[in-house]
Amino acid sequence: MKLLVDSGSTKADWIAIDDNGKVIFTTQSLGLNPEVLTKEEVIARLENKFDISHNKLKATHLYFYGAGCGTDRMKNFLATVFEDYFSNAIVSVHEDTYAAVYATTPKNEKAIVCILGTGSNCSYFDGQVLHQKVQSLGYIAMDDCSGNRFGRHLIRGYYFNNMPLEMAKEFEKEFNVDPDFIKANLYKEPNPNAYLATFAKFLIKHKDTDFCKKFIKEELQEFIENYIMQFENCKEIPVHFVGSIAFYLKDELTEMLKKYGISIGNVLRRPIDGLIAYHILNK
Repeated sequence: MKLLVDSGSTKADWIAIDDNGKVIFTTQSLGLNPEVLTKEEVIARLENKFDISHNKLKATHLYFYGAGCGTDRMKNFLATVFEDYFSNAIVSVHEDTYAAVYATTPKNEKAIVCILGTGSNCSYFDGQVLHQKVQSLGYIAMDDCSGNRFGRHLIRGYYFNNMPLEMAKEFEKEFNVDPDFIKANLYKEPNPNAYLATFAKFLIKHKDTDFCKKFIKEELQEFIENYIMQFENCKEIPVHFVGSIAFYLKDELTEMLKKYGISIGNVLRRPIDGLIAYHILNK
């Protein structure tokens, strides 16, 4: 049994398949970002899902693609945790961009592949190897145009009294805006980036308002200029996207890229289904 996992900071999609690609089970756990979780927290999230814990000894291979796995230190940390937990499995850990590449890019084709979800990322795939020009420093310093960045904008807009009154009233009904609650989630609870990203759905819901349009435009511009345009050939090859922010802001993303002379390629909310086809072809 092969386990295919696509993990962001917020959630992780799991699919178990047999050697012929037949799906045995699918499930979803909390995200497994090694940058923000301890070994004990990772194991607790695995144990909390029956399908995963009940089948851990049946797994022969684990292919994990995750946020926070961009450095050897984080990849090795997570691989060690998985090797102990899935004791009969051969474990392979890659950064989440590889899942996005395999799901969106035809074999041997060149493309720029971006992730816009809880966090953000951008890489160039030369048909064989992934290349990055920007090493992520995490959600505090980077993550342009991500869910957590939009969440930060909304909280600041609400607390600085810049959010339109009717929108602010709706915001209060939808979220707990007590300052102690917010500060506890930002500074004391695990996954503050994922917490911030929970507000992004509100921005998407109100994306046609002037208040939200401003943030969307600014973040899209920053992502294009700071990430995509690092690659000189960005106007010559397709730019693919994976993630809920890209998926729900596809029209705005397409329009902004066009202004820079860049062509949008495939846009997927989740890459997990594409991973099944990839691993069947490359078993």
